[in-house]
Amino acid sequence: MVAMLVIMMVIIVLTSFAGALHPASNVEVIDSRTLHLRGEFVESNLGTAMEPDGSVTVRLIAEQYDFVPRCVVVPADTPVRFRLTSSDVIHGFILPDTNVNTMVVPSFVAEVRTRFSKPGNYVMPCHEYCGLGHQAMWAQVKVVPWDQFAHQGLLERTSCAIQ
Repeated sequence: MVAMLVIMMVIIVLTSFAGALHPASNVEVIDSRTLHLRGEFVESNLGTAMEPDGSVTVRLIAEQYDFVPRCVVVPADTPVRFRLTSSDVIHGFILPDTNVNTMVVPSFVAEVRTRFSKPGNYVMPCHEYCGLGHQAMWAQVKVVPWDQFAHQGLLERTSCAIQ
């Protein structure tokens, strides 16, 4: 019986190394104490930005009890890359009806990708308990048709506040 358990454990370990099993998200290290001072997550870099290849990058910071910015605009049927980090505690980031669901951990950058097939408003709640104000921690992704995105001058860095 013990030998069978040992054999099964060895098979599991060897399979995980051979298959190179890793978490499903890309994670980078960052200094959460200086997020707002320099680097990718300074305030002027937050929100939606068009990339040279036509895709969109959205940068967000999760902090008690808010996402910054609280609303972002993205074009429909366009690849969207979300880059997130936390300045304080562990938060969750989920976009219902999409493939986006990740943990946002201080000192790390989480990256997830998706494509919104149709215009609409998507709510982004924090799904990891982060303190007494957790229930009010949510943000919004506003998906608009590409022509509206381009017509409103949203090809530069933007959030819902600019509209």
